Amino acid sequence: MFYTIPTLMTLARIVAIPLIVGVYYLPMAQENRNLVATSMFVLFAFTDWLDGYLARKLNQTSAFGAFLDPVADKFLVCAALLMLVEMHRVHVLVALVIIGREIAISALREWMAQLGAGKSVAVHMVGKLKTTVQMVAIPFLLFDGMLFNLIDTRQWGEVLILLATLLTIWSMVYYIRKALPEIRARVK
Repeated sequence: MFYTIPTLMTLARIVAIPLIVGVYYLPMAQENRNLVATSMFVLFAFTDWLDGYLARKLNQTSAFGAFLDPVADKFLVCAALLMLVEMHRVHVLVALVIIGREIAISALREWMAQLGAGKSVAVHMVGKLKTTVQMVAIPFLLFDGMLFNLIDTRQWGEVLILLATLLTIWSMVYYIRKALPEIRARVK
């Protein structure tokens, strides 16, 4: 099940990271860089939904795909956040909170799985909402201009990334609270 369409789409998200970052080093106008990087980010972020849909529809789900999918998402988000920090579109503390939470919760999930209690920190709606808000905020901040001469994407992106940061903290607290009873039981 390694070379399935869904798994290849997930791998494409990882391969896309240096391409998206590389756009900002091309000799073109900043507005064009922003447009190309935003378009690529949106396209590859969309594959997150599409690969899951196809895996279920084509009956091509696998343990490897279930592992790789969130890793690809985290790589894509972290790389975009680091680029946005470099371009002074996201404050470094926002990036640290979001990236730090991803590392902490990934480690918590791995530890809970080793304890046989992985279901206690299974993906919850607050985590999905956090991811959705991030996936809207990041392209707004990458675009950094007026969309359809109506929407100031920098302004909306800043509001959304702050909301994503709050949801990040909330989801981290949620997962830690869900894991605490199991942790306390094992530490005694």
